[in-house]
Amino acid sequence: MLSAVRTLLAVLLTLSVVPVIHADTPLTTQLVAFGFNQPVFLCAAPGDTTRLFVVEQRGRIRIIKNGSLLSTPFLDIDAYVRSSGSEQGLLGMAFHPDYAVNGYFYVNYTSEPNGDTRVARFQVSADPDLADDSSQSTLLTLDQPYSNHNAGMLAFSPIDGYLYIGLGDGGSGGDPSNLAQDSTYLLGKMLRIDVDGGSPYAIPPSNPWYGHPTVRNEIWAFGLRNPWRYGFDRLTGDLYIADVGQGEWEEIDFQSMSSSGGENYGWRLKEGTHCYHPSVNCEDGVTLVEPVYEYSHSGGNCSITGGYVYRGCAIPDLQGAYFFADYCSGRVWSFRYDGATVSDFTDRTAEVGQSPWTIASFGEDARGELYIVNHSGAIYKIVPDGVADQCEAIECCVGIRGNVDGSFDDGIDISDLVYLVDFMFNGGPQPSCFEEADVDASGSAPIDIADLVYLVDYMFTGGPAPSSCV
Repeated sequence: MLSAVRTLLAVLLTLSVVPVIHADTPLTTQLVAFGFNQPVFLCAAPGDTTRLFVVEQRGRIRIIKNGSLLSTPFLDIDAYVRSSGSEQGLLGMAFHPDYAVNGYFYVNYTSEPNGDTRVARFQVSADPDLADDSSQSTLLTLDQPYSNHNAGMLAFSPIDGYLYIGLGDGGSGGDPSNLAQDSTYLLGKMLRIDVDGGSPYAIPPSNPWYGHPTVRNEIWAFGLRNPWRYGFDRLTGDLYIADVGQGEWEEIDFQSMSSSGGENYGWRLKEGTHCYHPSVNCEDGVTLVEPVYEYSHSGGNCSITGGYVYRGCAIPDLQGAYFFADYCSGRVWSFRYDGATVSDFTDRTAEVGQSPWTIASFGEDARGELYIVNHSGAIYKIVPDGVADQCEAIECCVGIRGNVDGSFDDGIDISDLVYLVDFMFNGGPQPSCFEEADVDASGSAPIDIADLVYLVDYMFTGGPAPSSCV
């Protein structure tokens, strides 16, 4: 079913055009909360517009609820987490797409006593603000040869629902064992697993090396050094991977939502677009995927922090802009990418910069608004400067979710699908009622790829019918 939906979505996206880009609204940052101990990540549970979850490197997850930091951690696994190295600790989390039903969320941390990488599942308790610390179930444990390059990001694809796990090359410098190019090891790779299909997980049959006798079947892509944050475009499903460089170049890699996997992003053969090892003729006999953007270590740059494509509602003219930063220099940039060309590259540092920035991560809330995680202990939200927030309150309409074309016939047909695609990709008119356009009943704005997937699944592959709104 997912493959059919994915194929149809790829066709729809091919037919869409790039929306008109307007002059960008000036930006600033707004302090959301402070007092964190080395925060490294921020996210929200699906459809939860009242809470933000902040990951602290030492082993705790804190909640910002309705703008206030709760005193009791959501999860405290400090006793399990080895965080003695600067790149070790609790490094990432992701909520199961059906978190509202099953209460599952996943974490990535370096574990005591040896600093091995562990990916584990936990479950929320009866109190929605407290996880069950005893519910840990380990999915994956990997030996880490050195203390650095642990990566740590986890993310579920909005297209296929699988969990993507980014792993560094094992550390030290220069990938001494060439693990990123060794298909018998998981280090230096992007993994793709099905957390619902087996125990502790299953390999998706659509993985590029599914069933291969010598290549690790979990591998989705390889040739990564230390993917420090990657993010799916929640509208298109495209994946942006920020890979930290060795000593000269930082890079952003791209994977289209229609990809079948198997990309080799080059490390350690190349650092960015430049030969690394060997220093010449590094592409002989291999096919590498070049980064869509790279920048040098000049001007105090040293380590990229990847972000997200903006899909919020507060700043409409930033729709489609990908944000990223450098941890050392504190610079913040954005650009747009259409699958072939980078455009609208903008230095945002003067707008959103705080001195000193140590940007460990960007974050997204349930509405697609963007946040900056300052490793020194504070969370900031990117907001329009001097312009009123253009988000509209969620409406409550009478009708059927998916009936978005304004026909009010209480039926769902191809015109509704065309209307939704036109709005999402071509700059067409916005549906008049959010709740009817919230096809998957997530309760979160903006309308995103999950709503389109739900509608396509219902109309063409026999998926569940959208519910009525009241």
